[in-house]
Amino acid sequence: MSAPTPENGSTPENRPTPESRPSPGNRPARVPWRAVFGGSVGNLVEWYDWFVYASFATYFASAFFPKGNATAQLLNTAGIFAVGFFMRPVGGWLLGRFADRRGRKAALTLTVTLMSGSALLIAVAPTYSSVGYFGAVVLLVARLMQGLSVGGEYAASSTYLTEATPPGRRGFASSFQYVSMTAGQLLGLGLQIVLQRTMSEDALKSYGWRIPFVVGALSAAVIFYLRRRLLETEAFAEQTGAQDAPAAERGSVRELLRHRREAVLVIALTMGGTLAYYTYTTYLTKYLSNTAGLPKSTASLVSFFALLVFALLQPLAGALSDRIGRRPLLMAFGIAGTVGTVPLMTALGHASGFWSAFALMLTGLVIVTGYTSINAVVKAELFPTHVRALGVALPYAISNALFGGTAEYVALWFKKGGAESGFFWYVAACAAVSLLVYIRMRETRDSALSRREHTPEPAAARV
Repeated sequence: MSAPTPENGSTPENRPTPESRPSPGNRPARVPWRAVFGGSVGNLVEWYDWFVYASFATYFASAFFPKGNATAQLLNTAGIFAVGFFMRPVGGWLLGRFADRRGRKAALTLTVTLMSGSALLIAVAPTYSSVGYFGAVVLLVARLMQGLSVGGEYAASSTYLTEATPPGRRGFASSFQYVSMTAGQLLGLGLQIVLQRTMSEDALKSYGWRIPFVVGALSAAVIFYLRRRLLETEAFAEQTGAQDAPAAERGSVRELLRHRREAVLVIALTMGGTLAYYTYTTYLTKYLSNTAGLPKSTASLVSFFALLVFALLQPLAGALSDRIGRRPLLMAFGIAGTVGTVPLMTALGHASGFWSAFALMLTGLVIVTGYTSINAVVKAELFPTHVRALGVALPYAISNALFGGTAEYVALWFKKGGAESGFFWYVAACAAVSLLVYIRMRETRDSALSRREHTPEPAAARV
């Protein structure tokens, strides 16, 4: 195969760097750290803003809704949190299509711009005491913007990290998506812990909760600059001149329907993983406080350190998948999630202190690692380039809206109804459904994503 030229879609501006290309001979492929950093650091800010809403909800719930039962106020804010998830399929469709037509780099830049605007909107939203429910409306609009942004961010970062990395290192490189997601949550939790120790409870509920949203809006400006300097992936640059993928078909729903089996597969394999992930991350801090009776500050510390270890595990599990395949890790999560969720969540509800809660939460996160470390690369490896971003984004966002986004709301609904353990069985059942999919799906590790990978180099070129 001849080298890409400006005529077939690759230009000096979007041509991949040498480090992102397959290494000759038997030398190990190099990880394109510049691409990994550029794709991940923006993802960090995106998910910082997304999770800050959940972690600070206990402080601003009373600011947007009338005084009353604390659980009822949390239900209202959890409902708005869930609404953001239902906007994610729209974001997955619009921005996934945008990424398949205009490029991964352009989509990454657009998503972080939207997230910055939504964080700023929450930071200046008026309270119920000053304008009634209008403040809640502003909060809702901001969450809809965040849902739109995150729906596209997942697709853009998944496809970018996967396409920018040579075969044999994709599992490792794409695992940094969840490293950055978790780092964003850790940043939010870390700021919460600092504010809890430097501000009074009343001050946090009055105005302190706005601080993390201001930080998120300002940080996005730096990420916008970094992402504009990224290089486009070789796989996307190739397909801009491909005759088998006309421009009108790139990122179209019609083209996605030609790959409906893969789309349904993404929905099903995401179902149990996303529900378990949000159960052990965004909801668990509230669960430790409301059910186990731990102080909010202790619950935050438990989450912070457990998530820190969880983030460190992602690259290790991703690298393992490059050696043994994706399916073994997915099946390990499915089995452990099905069998272990009920006893683990029951024990967490009776945790008596930091160390017992930490050990139990970390156990849950180790189980979830089988899904989180590789789910992005698995989905990207299922689709061809011209519909890859949309194929990753839309089915994933639909499953996230139905299961991940409603996790906290469903958990609180079971709790309010006096049947909290019903939620544990619900999570286990969803993990069981995904397990059946993992058992039947094909291995994706050796999928070729570009013409260079489809066409081996001549033997002389490898010497």
